[in-house]
Amino acid sequence: MKPLCAGPLPLEGLDRRAFLRRFGMGLGTIALAHLLNPARALGNTTNTPDRGILGAPHFPAKAKRVIYLFMAGGPSQLETFDYKPLLNERNGQELPESVRQGQRLTGMTGNQASLPMAGSIFKFNRHGQSGAWVNELLPHTARVVDDLCIVRSMFTEAINHDPAITFLQTGSQLSGRPSLGAWLSYGLGSDNENLPAFVVLITPGKVDQPLYARLWGSGFIPSRHQGVQFRSGTDPVLYLNNPGGITRDNRRQMLDRLRDLHEAREAQLGDPELNSRIAQYEMAFRMQASVPEAVDLSGEPQHVFDLYGPDARKPGTFAANCLLARRLAERGVKFIQLYHQGWDNHAGLPGAIRTQCRETDQPAAALIADLKQRGMLDDTLVIWGGEFGRTNYSQGKLTETNYGRDHHPRCFSIWMAGGGVKAGSVYGETCGFGYNVVKDGVHVHDFHATLLHLLGIDHERLTFKFQGRHFRLTDVHGHVVKGLLA
Repeated sequence: MKPLCAGPLPLEGLDRRAFLRRFGMGLGTIALAHLLNPARALGNTTNTPDRGILGAPHFPAKAKRVIYLFMAGGPSQLETFDYKPLLNERNGQELPESVRQGQRLTGMTGNQASLPMAGSIFKFNRHGQSGAWVNELLPHTARVVDDLCIVRSMFTEAINHDPAITFLQTGSQLSGRPSLGAWLSYGLGSDNENLPAFVVLITPGKVDQPLYARLWGSGFIPSRHQGVQFRSGTDPVLYLNNPGGITRDNRRQMLDRLRDLHEAREAQLGDPELNSRIAQYEMAFRMQASVPEAVDLSGEPQHVFDLYGPDARKPGTFAANCLLARRLAERGVKFIQLYHQGWDNHAGLPGAIRTQCRETDQPAAALIADLKQRGMLDDTLVIWGGEFGRTNYSQGKLTETNYGRDHHPRCFSIWMAGGGVKAGSVYGETCGFGYNVVKDGVHVHDFHATLLHLLGIDHERLTFKFQGRHFRLTDVHGHVVKGLLA
């Protein structure tokens, strides 16, 4: 077979169309460049790990990596971790104005003639040495409750899904900002030269509210820091495999020549994007070998599949993605984001949340147990939660066995585990009606500041200058919540 490029190519007169045609890569090349992110120094083809723009954390880190289990749609705190017996006592009564205090409602319930309070039909029990209240829908999570730091006093500013999810993922309700994982890749770099620093896993086939790629995008920081989505199936990363007739040696030869061209052009123009592109191709080349091994679950022993539950052998399920997240964490991926949709329960909440908890409870608890038995939980921060909570009143008709709940930004629950958080603790408190935070509120910016602190980053010092302003994940406020730290 002839070399892909038999001799030096003239730079002058070589337009974009001719360049792509000459190398036989076409539009797939462009897609590849945008999908694959090297987390290392631009233009460096050695195996020296990238330490990010910071070079090292600002102070000793408790967590080396993050696994974020994002429950898209807004799981109800009143059916999971926030036990409200008073709400059950007042079931069916009108929400008092003294509790609502004129707070805005969505258009879905703002015009309801009545706002009847709805207690949970599911039972709560205390668990573990901490005695934390956990709903009966989460029996597996209840068994690991002493490893959890449950936050009952989260609150946000957004009342609808898109701005609320965007806020949790980027620190702004407006799209265009870098995501959490992108900030970490930019600041701390990568611990594995052969895998991206930021990987995204999505449970397929569960769409109640859309997820956009910008939720794991890089915004205005370099695009190599955006998340790489791994899919279930034979091609986990799109456009990664060589086309028919192209061998690995062919690809290596092409990349070497492509690098020569980019370096020559960069010497003329001084455009850093040229080095960025070749670094992306180099990462893609290494991922051709590393990704198949990383996503291959066939070597996992049966007891591990049993731990994660019956869905663990089904590619793309939340259980399989939790197991894959552990494997990626073992291999040095710094930020692993799992999205599981289906929590937007405006109606038929009891039936819907049973399904959601059945799909996620055992795998999430298994992830905690699996990391712990491997000695990884201490330096892996695991987060579970959605973009907001649900109302304490019923959306639509309230019956003895059925009700729905609208969006509620004023209070919601999340949990964290490992990575320097205070295990076996409950932080914050909501009112007896489960409507307002009454103690130790945690704003989204506070949550982000605390997350960065656990990774050894001062949230005020990790910035990127864009359009004349130094931006940061926490915008212009937010503080570290000391009560969450071990």
